[in-house]
Amino acid sequence: MGRNVRKRRSPLVVRAVAASAALAIGGGGLVWANFYASAHEENSGQNSTKAATAQVATIYCPDVGQQLTDVPDQARGEVDGELATLDQQITDAYQRLATTRDAQAQDASFVQNSVLQPLKDNRAVIIDRIQLEISRVGGNAPGTLDGLASCTGEAVEQPQTNDGQAGDGQDQNGGDQNAESPAPGEDTGGEAPPVGGGQGGNGPVAADFQDITTAQGNADRGVGANGLVASGKTGSTGTFTTRCGTNGNDNHNTDNVIVAPGVTNGAHHLHDYVGNQNNDAFASDDALAAADTTCENQGDKSSYFWPVLRLQDGTQDFDQNNAGGGTEGNVGKILEPVEAQLKFFGNKTGDVVAMPTALRIITGDAKAFVNGLANANTNWSCTGFENKVQLEDKYPICPEGSNVVRTSLFQSCWDGQNIDSANHRTHVAFVQADGTCANGFQAIPQLRVRLVYDVPAPTIENDQVVNAYAVDSFPEQLHKPITDHNDFINFFSTDTMNKMVNCINTGKKCS
Repeated sequence: MGRNVRKRRSPLVVRAVAASAALAIGGGGLVWANFYASAHEENSGQNSTKAATAQVATIYCPDVGQQLTDVPDQARGEVDGELATLDQQITDAYQRLATTRDAQAQDASFVQNSVLQPLKDNRAVIIDRIQLEISRVGGNAPGTLDGLASCTGEAVEQPQTNDGQAGDGQDQNGGDQNAESPAPGEDTGGEAPPVGGGQGGNGPVAADFQDITTAQGNADRGVGANGLVASGKTGSTGTFTTRCGTNGNDNHNTDNVIVAPGVTNGAHHLHDYVGNQNNDAFASDDALAAADTTCENQGDKSSYFWPVLRLQDGTQDFDQNNAGGGTEGNVGKILEPVEAQLKFFGNKTGDVVAMPTALRIITGDAKAFVNGLANANTNWSCTGFENKVQLEDKYPICPEGSNVVRTSLFQSCWDGQNIDSANHRTHVAFVQADGTCANGFQAIPQLRVRLVYDVPAPTIENDQVVNAYAVDSFPEQLHKPITDHNDFINFFSTDTMNKMVNCINTGKKCS
């Protein structure tokens, strides 16, 4: 099933973050304050990230794409392009917010008049286009879209997750986007951690890190914020491992062919790619099916991709002057995983069925910091601690001899019909608490991506984090660990997929 690229869109190259702005919310409304946040704080020759004394505001905009659960196929190409334009508008507005601190200090209404109101006006135009494109082909746009144009400047607060532990996350299948997650700026009963700083001027900060040895154990949650690993001692207990390398050939781009097909820099952050070697914004399904693969098993041409992890030690990488890289706050040395394990599991209540060719799955939410936790699915830990502690909203500081581990678990229930959906979520879902699939969905092999990194341990000194590391993110997401996510497009050959299903259903361990 090929994809038609209707038109090529290239977002404008945005300006580098030169400074940071902050807002405080007072009893009389919005009070815009100025706090200096240096992009480079030197401490004994090391790069330090400003924390307690430097804060930055971010911009919260309702996620239009998550409301589009039913877009006719004829309109999806155009709608995806318009959604990418909305992302670009937020990026531009955030950059203006971050580079106008002097004007904000002199004029309390500057942000509202010069950042938020123009953003609202621009968003309203694009939302109108989305509605017209859907109605033009006989569809019905949600009535809620008209209320999604307005954005707010927010005093940043970290989403609260039961003392750092993840919730059940069963809304990842595209359900209620208002599921009991605190909105940005909402009072969660605790002091908001400081934000700002970072080598790129927009995070991370000391409050984003935790010494793994002092973290509360949550082994009962298992590896995966949503639904645990589906398999167990019953049902389909086998596994299938595919080995596709660690992106040693530096296959990177800032596109995302799933959510922004045909859009250059649609992700606004850099991805690592393993497996399929032809994945960019303009790759059709036919092109992906014909591509080379880094997988040892040539029957696996699937595409596995995730945001890169960077070490903010004062160095830069090849993309320091590129859109999606340094010009959007994604700076530092790109770290290659020392291990990238791609493993498929079964279902603890029964057999699994084959995935359809070109099935697309996204796990986690790249915008979770402002969207809330409904679709968040992050697991950070250290080797030697994975069965004890999984952090959702903190980057781990690992002890000597231990490496950083990122683990992503994918949805393992499929609607039996679609390889994608308008919001890229409703065609798949996580299992229910008892391991079954709801709503007539079918169990498919569950992918687990486990990435291991040899990262120099950051240190916290005087409320500053020295030699921080962070995932790439949209600029307004401030490199929060909660925004980690992972992507998969299935291009296993029929024979290899059938071998995987047979191995899993018969309790074998295959690779």
